[in-house]
Amino acid sequence: MSILRRLFPERDQRAPYRPLYDAIVAEARTPAWYLDGGVPDTVDGRFDMVALVLALVLIRLEAEGDSGRLPSTLLTELFVDDMDGQLRQIGVGDVVVGKHVGRMMSALGGRITAYRAALLGDAPLGDALARNLWRGDAPATVDFAEDRVRRLHAALGAAAADAIYAGRMPKP
Repeated sequence: MSILRRLFPERDQRAPYRPLYDAIVAEARTPAWYLDGGVPDTVDGRFDMVALVLALVLIRLEAEGDSGRLPSTLLTELFVDDMDGQLRQIGVGDVVVGKHVGRMMSALGGRITAYRAALLGDAPLGDALARNLWRGDAPATVDFAEDRVRRLHAALGAAAADAIYAGRMPKP
């Protein structure tokens, strides 16, 4: 570390949004999704849930217009950092981590598009959930997950942006 960096440390712009990212992960790890909703409690299932909750939050932040863009970007960067760290922790090598993270970002983008369309009524939400949580083979519990997603989406829509930014995720 150079002396200039020690004298003038960079301010991490993402730091104010870490509580929100932590709240997103906590919601994604809520046992009801797995026990009552039938989401597989696997590495893939946990990724799918973090991507789902993050997508709902990013969709909510879109409603803030220009003022929601920077927080959305910084929140997505926190997601990338987390996924990078998780991949390294499970033993994915440096050479391919970037490719995996790229695929995860592509998956997140596709899910945002699918969930946005479903929540606007342009497509069935159950189909989007089946495709993204159960890889096309939805269990009978898809109705539980669909109801919970709709309630979380509504709660996020009713919550003040400042509360969301502070990491106070509403309960579905």
